[in-house]
Amino acid sequence: MKRGAQVGSEREGLACDYLQDSGLCLLARNYRCRRGEIDLVMREGKILVFVEVRFRASPRFGTPAETVDIHKQRRLAAAAAHYLRYHPTRLPCRFDVVAVSGTDRIDWIRNAFSVE
Repeated sequence: MKRGAQVGSEREGLACDYLQDSGLCLLARNYRCRRGEIDLVMREGKILVFVEVRFRASPRFGTPAETVDIHKQRRLAAAAAHYLRYHPTRLPCRFDVVAVSGTDRIDWIRNAFSVE
């Protein structure tokens, strides 16, 4: 049986491949700072995209996307602010969520939430 971290890493790789096949360019993977982590930092044309990858083996307790609650959004925003502090850019930014189901179905939610 696979451990959670291994399964998560595999699904993250699956999501990354999917986004790259869709034309995005990978800039960083698992960007970590004291305030949080961003699974994937990518670029789509002239937009910087911070991507949260969520996996749920079963929809019994909700969809993967539903796990990106306001607390997770705040942690992602804080990590994104840290990234931008050390990688300044004039590009507009957005937050996407890639939800992966137990059957490896991928739902890409562009501009999943905004930060104020």
